[in-house]
Amino acid sequence: MTPSPLIKLQDVSYTYPGATEPVLDRVVLALRKGQHLGLIGPNGCGKTTLFHVVMGLLKPNTGMLSFKGTELRKAQDFKKLRQEIGLLFQDADDQLFSPTVLEDVAFGPLNLGASPAEARKMAIQTLSDLGLAELEKRVTHQLSGGEKKLVSLATILAMQPKALLLDEPTNNLDPATRARLIKILTGLDLAYVIISHDWDFLAETSQDILVMDQGRVTECHKSCLHDHRHAHPYGRHPHQHSDGKGKDHPA
Repeated sequence: MTPSPLIKLQDVSYTYPGATEPVLDRVVLALRKGQHLGLIGPNGCGKTTLFHVVMGLLKPNTGMLSFKGTELRKAQDFKKLRQEIGLLFQDADDQLFSPTVLEDVAFGPLNLGASPAEARKMAIQTLSDLGLAELEKRVTHQLSGGEKKLVSLATILAMQPKALLLDEPTNNLDPATRARLIKILTGLDLAYVIISHDWDFLAETSQDILVMDQGRVTECHKSCLHDHRHAHPYGRHPHQHSDGKGKDHPA
């Protein structure tokens, strides 16, 4: 028998208070063990809202959300999900609050019941695994933007989650840090969903890419991916490429 998805949304809709149109409109989505999904779409289409609904930060107006086959109805139902699903925020400053990097990374295991010694050991091991051991004693607010992003990821991985939800992880990253993040993610034996406007990043880190627009999620088939590097609305739609000589060519 096929195992239940880690996360499953069935016809989930959400409308912000005071709004007339839903930001999520009967969304259907499933994340299975070990699956790597990318999610792309225009600003304001509901990508971050989707993550917040999954984590129980927002309550959908209609539809069903389940975790490992169990439907989540009440706020307390999300406690187990939050112990096993890690959310990486767009802004690392929303995730880091302890004086030092080691304290920040150890906070999650402590919160899950580890002893101070166990939490410290888990934090040190996680930082070492990610190649961030040299940051252990650094003051968190003095880190660079890229360092903060990687440490934010470490705070989640230290809790040994079953899956990750990553919201625009490449925002404001320099090429070297972006490449480092790709290496880390592709080396993880975890399921994850990545929200990003960086098409090439998603192509390198995701098995399947989904498109979100007008509150709906649809699949962008592999045949729509291109070998060349450029940005355009999601691949499946007809578009033109310039040859640099003033001529356009269909793709």
